[in-house]
Amino acid sequence: MSGIFGSRKENARPRLCPACGTLVGSTATRCHQCGASMTFSIAAVSKSLERLMPATSPATYGILGLSCVLYIVSFLLTMRFAGSQQPGGGMFGLFNLGGIDSVVLRRLGASLPLPYDLAQPWRFVMAVFLHLSLMHIAFNMWVLMDVGPVLEELYGSARFLFIYVVAGIGGYVLSSLFGHFSVGGSGAILGLIGVLLAITMGRRSAALQMLRGQLIRWLIYIAIFGIIFSGVDNLAHLGGFLCGFGLGKIMVDRPPVSPEERKRAYILGWAGGLAVAASFVFMLLGNLGSH
Repeated sequence: MSGIFGSRKENARPRLCPACGTLVGSTATRCHQCGASMTFSIAAVSKSLERLMPATSPATYGILGLSCVLYIVSFLLTMRFAGSQQPGGGMFGLFNLGGIDSVVLRRLGASLPLPYDLAQPWRFVMAVFLHLSLMHIAFNMWVLMDVGPVLEELYGSARFLFIYVVAGIGGYVLSSLFGHFSVGGSGAILGLIGVLLAITMGRRSAALQMLRGQLIRWLIYIAIFGIIFSGVDNLAHLGGFLCGFGLGKIMVDRPPVSPEERKRAYILGWAGGLAVAASFVFMLLGNLGSH
């Protein structure tokens, strides 16, 4: 009503810049400190989305939630098209529990040999969030919840999401190069371990040296597991680890502190999030187009 009749709003309160947190005037359109738009910016949209996510480790919980939802969907589709018969491919019956049919995984975005993945690059991303069985997703999500919150607190949610997606893509690029059919978040999780190993290299702190020793033991156990048992995509593990280690060497291992760093972090986070969203859309369109 005040806008219709031309009256002015009295005692308008100043606002906080969504990018740098500086107090600015109520009528300002841009922050006088960092220049960010007060009406629309990546920082403003990111802050709005953060209110909808858990207060701690939102990216980790988002990855966990998406992986679990896609596993439930793939399991229901398996039950519909393949019945109660559990697909093979495991070493013991326990590892086949809740197994997903390979045709379902292919339709939902499993990573295929490189010519197919290059024609449908969304598979590099979708495969990160798909899993082969109940034990497969349980083990991966257990490691994610053990490692993810630590790295998310260190790098911030936006950069953590970027690291996870890029490491997962790197794992499947190497895997598909050698003609593998593969799914799972283990390549991305090995990327997180690679980041941790990279930031502990050359540090003399006793705590970091202890952490580095634990990480090396983890890598040895995973390598032995991959050699002994069939069906483990060691190339996806290797590709994800190398990508994570490289990112750990390049990226600053602390949360962004300046407006410029926060802006770059938001851009990286949005790039990772949009890659996941776009891959999901292309997967849906591909399935709708095949009917």
